[in-house]
Amino acid sequence: MVKLENGDSMINFIICEDEKTLRESTKNTIFSYMMNHDIDYKIYEFEGYDKNFEDMVKKDIGFKIYFLDIVTKCGSGVDAARIIREKYDDWVSAIIMITSHQEYKYEALSSRLFLLDFVNKLDNCSKKIREDIAIAMKTYDKRYKMLSYEYNHTYYKLEYRQIIYIEKEPDSKRCIIKTKENSQLIPGTLNEVYKLLDDRFFKVHKSLIINLDEIARYEIRKNKIVFKNGDHTHLISRNNKKELIKRVCARS
Repeated sequence: MVKLENGDSMINFIICEDEKTLRESTKNTIFSYMMNHDIDYKIYEFEGYDKNFEDMVKKDIGFKIYFLDIVTKCGSGVDAARIIREKYDDWVSAIIMITSHQEYKYEALSSRLFLLDFVNKLDNCSKKIREDIAIAMKTYDKRYKMLSYEYNHTYYKLEYRQIIYIEKEPDSKRCIIKTKENSQLIPGTLNEVYKLLDDRFFKVHKSLIINLDEIARYEIRKNKIVFKNGDHTHLISRNNKKELIKRVCARS
């Protein structure tokens, strides 16, 4: 059995806001947005940057989207962002600052903490939060989608970003997945597997699917793909060559 599953890659919304009304407003905006998306998610609430908040930062629970108030009765949102990025080396989670203190905007955005946005509570806040969630979801799509499958009574979960290419096993209804760590077998035809993948993958040949993000270069004259791990292939059909060039160029 092969199926797509988000598994442990649940989206975690973490709100730190000491004003209950604004906390509820942010929650309602998240609820409204996620109603249109078939993705598991949880919302966690904090009133300040205390030990409980830091314990949440430490937890490996999947993708996180933070909404941080810059000024609370218990700490600074900029300091909290620094803890997330520098102390716990989390440069993947999305961090959105929400505040009415515009005077802190320069400090926040110049802190080199890769903040997604700085949202003014008094300026169409709900609309901007929705827009920021949409942007953050793109990061989730690229980093946390998983291919889940059962093989020989064992259940596997494999993140898309770990896949370099997938090739058809000769004379078989199985495929071989080449990852950044190893090679492994997956049941199903190449077409069945391809239907489960997103647009970072491209079927360049009837026997091969590649992850476009893992291409180091495409040598057009030699019709040769070189992957970032050093592997290479000439297995590119004539009909797919033009589309491959287009997609590779779009990512360069």
